[in-house]
Amino acid sequence: MSKQPSQPRPYKIGLPQWHHPEWYAPDQRTTDSLTLYSQHFTSVEGNHSFYGVPSEASVAQWVTQTPDDFRFCFKFPRSISHSGELLSCDHLVVEFLQRIAPLEDRIGIIWLQLSQQFAPQHLSDLNVFLSRLPSHYTYAVEVRNLRLFDKSDNERLLNQILMRHKVNRVIFDTRCLFANMKDDDETRDAKQKKPRVPTHVIATGEQPLVRFISPVDINLAHTSLSQWVKKFIQWIDEGKTPWMFFHTPGNQQAPELAQWFAEQLHVARPDIAPLSLWDKQPKQGSLL
Repeated sequence: MSKQPSQPRPYKIGLPQWHHPEWYAPDQRTTDSLTLYSQHFTSVEGNHSFYGVPSEASVAQWVTQTPDDFRFCFKFPRSISHSGELLSCDHLVVEFLQRIAPLEDRIGIIWLQLSQQFAPQHLSDLNVFLSRLPSHYTYAVEVRNLRLFDKSDNERLLNQILMRHKVNRVIFDTRCLFANMKDDDETRDAKQKKPRVPTHVIATGEQPLVRFISPVDINLAHTSLSQWVKKFIQWIDEGKTPWMFFHTPGNQQAPELAQWFAEQLHVARPDIAPLSLWDKQPKQGSLL
């Protein structure tokens, strides 16, 4: 399968989903959106796995719909991360990893999104959980408890555990979302659902993972993203492979936000390819 651009990028870029009713031309919405998406983006957040293990049929289909260098960043199901103790779910971990295994190299970073209830006293459980995971995959951990952002012993211990296991700490940047005073329905919904946590820029592994949440007006995010351009170049120069996933309230403008970021990286480093998007205009039908 062909993929754009032909030049490889030293980073991975994607969106929280591969289909959205506002992203594609009307005549494309009933076609294979994953195939179209993966011709432009190199990764996607696998949020659906948080709600349940994907079916065998879905996994097999995803293999045929994506190019070899595309990466799915699955979340561990919430039955592992939220519903029980991390040390009582080995069978669920095995089931999940076996189900996605046919994707082989298309498996990117598998991440554990922990709830606000996961507090410093649970860090020893996280240490044991990470030690049990198969070493041939790459992992990340996202925490939301504010006591794990306190820059004291709690956070230092978390970072030490992640570094010990070469696991990436998910960086969730919601600063410009919460700084925006707009009060539309989508913004209110995003502020209710997205965590308001500090943005601590740290690479505990070799593949830093950033989740960036913009206001509805993506122009308001450009200043913040410009700082991430500089950080990405630094990480790339250090030999790391950074990842960035772009969200907006409602996600209608997420592709354009990602494209802007990729263009700024290209301007700063012309050797890094920019990002093209699909044509949103319907194809002109023949009159003959």
